[in-house]
Amino acid sequence: MSDQHAGDPAEEPQVVVRDRRRIDPETGQVRAETGDLEAEVEAEVVVDQPVDGPDLDPAAALKAQLDERTADLQRLQAEYLNYRKRVERDREAVIASAKASVVTDLLSVLDDVERANAHGDLTGAFKAVAEKLAGSLQKAGLDSFGHEGEPFDPSVHEAVQHNTSPEVTGPTVTGVLRRGYRFGDRVVRAALVAVTDAESAPAAPPVEES
Repeated sequence: MSDQHAGDPAEEPQVVVRDRRRIDPETGQVRAETGDLEAEVEAEVVVDQPVDGPDLDPAAALKAQLDERTADLQRLQAEYLNYRKRVERDREAVIASAKASVVTDLLSVLDDVERANAHGDLTGAFKAVAEKLAGSLQKAGLDSFGHEGEPFDPSVHEAVQHNTSPEVTGPTVTGVLRRGYRFGDRVVRAALVAVTDAESAPAAPPVEES
C-alpha cells in the first residue's frame, strides 16, 4: 500500500504495517504468542517530487516580460504608422484623381479661350474671366505643353503632320494644332502637333577618274 503525503520535499515518508492476527492467514494455525509472532512489514513510499529547473531571478523574469511587451508595442506602432501612410497615400491619390477629372472636363473651355485669343476676340470682361480661369487651373497643378520649337516627344506629342527641313537637326515641333496638358506627373491630354524632321543632305556626285 502506498500513500502520498504533503510536507517537506526532502523527507521520504514510510508506512509500517504490523500483523497482530492470532490465526496465520497462510497456514491457518493459531499462533503461540502474539508478541513473539508480530511481523513488521515496512514499505517505503516513494513520493515523486516535482523537478524544478534553476530558480529564476524575479528581476530577470520581469525584464524578460518587459522586453516582450516592448517588442509587441514597437510592432504595433510600426503597423499603425504603415497604415497611416497607406491611408494618406490613398487619400492623396483620390484627391488627385478627382482634380484631374474636373480639369479634363474644362480642357475644351480652355481650347475655346485659346482660339478666341488667337482671333483677337478675347477682350474686356471676357478676357479677365478667361485669365482668372487659366490662373486657377494652373495653381491647382495644370501645366500646358506643346509649343513650337520644342523637341518632338512621342510620349506627350501626337504627330498629325510631318515635314522635312534643313533648318532643324532632329524631329522638332513646328506647329501646334491642339495644346497638350499634364496634371502633376500625369498627362491628361497629348498635344496634336506638326513635326519637321531634318532633311538629309543630297548625296555627293561620284568623282570621275581621268
